Amino acid sequence: MKQVSHTRPRPPRALRLIALCLTVFVIGCSEQPLPTPQPESESDREGPLGLVATTGMVGDVVSAIAGDHGDVTVLMKPGVDPHLYKPTRNDIAAITTADIVFYNGLLLEGKMTDTLIRAASSGKPVHAVTELVDEATLLEPAEFAGHPDPHLWMDPALWQQTVAVVRDRLSEADPAHAEAYLANAEAYNAQLRALDLYASEALSTVSEQSRVLVTAHDAFNYFGRRFGFEVVGIQGISTESEAGVRDIERLVDLLVQRQVGAVFVESTVSDRNIKALIAGAAARGHAVTIGGELFSDAMGEAGTYRGTYLGMIDHNVTTITRALGGIAPEGGMNGLLAD
Repeated sequence: MKQVSHTRPRPPRALRLIALCLTVFVIGCSEQPLPTPQPESESDREGPLGLVATTGMVGDVVSAIAGDHGDVTVLMKPGVDPHLYKPTRNDIAAITTADIVFYNGLLLEGKMTDTLIRAASSGKPVHAVTELVDEATLLEPAEFAGHPDPHLWMDPALWQQTVAVVRDRLSEADPAHAEAYLANAEAYNAQLRALDLYASEALSTVSEQSRVLVTAHDAFNYFGRRFGFEVVGIQGISTESEAGVRDIERLVDLLVQRQVGAVFVESTVSDRNIKALIAGAAARGHAVTIGGELFSDAMGEAGTYRGTYLGMIDHNVTTITRALGGIAPEGGMNGLLAD
């Protein structure tokens, strides 16, 4: 899929704040204000920028581009479901004292949105890394009530559109290091292009008949569109939804009819429904195995290769390819998965 470019200007701060407030109206805003940050001139600030990212995927982009010029705090740890996450006192303190706050947007951090609203209202620079993504590239599954699917990171080519947001916001806050941010952004984009190429080549070795990806919830729609897979999530896009008996029966029918041999669990979602699928297929005389655990809404453990965005997607691509009969090296793109 050719990456879609865009020339849409960045909306004024007031309009972005209004849009954020309208979004949170559905969820419910808290009336308790955050402490108003004290303005600080560039000459007063010493050391790297204090940066906050909501999820590991956002934090990876921010860390890669900030380099030595930013200290990044990621609020949601590995294995945490962002759909259900509620900010802690420590999170609120981190947001309040940060120089810039970056979040995914598109309602991924639904229960944290009121905190982000209050931070922006108090003058804090708060930016969705998806704010420049062309709306024409967004998916809006029927079950998500008219809201776009927020799982953009599952498509490495689409995720590249977040890089410019982080680069430009860091350069605005710290123009003295703008050249470093530009160079880091270019280097990171090169890595994303290499990742996308590896994924395309590996996944193309899976036969057309076997390109059915059954997972715990609908986090892989952008992945499916990018790489030509039919994606079936037992739950909806948000893990707050529940799968019923009829959903399980319908998916068992699909497994049997399409002779799907492997399904996948996710690191942030219970495997209860996946096990029910396997049992249901077995009762129909069709053997289905767990093809592996995929990273969907969170990356792997911090300090590991799978705890990076590249490692997360490399792991998913390699696991899916091998489980569905394709050809991929056990160690993945960089040989770093064999640990």
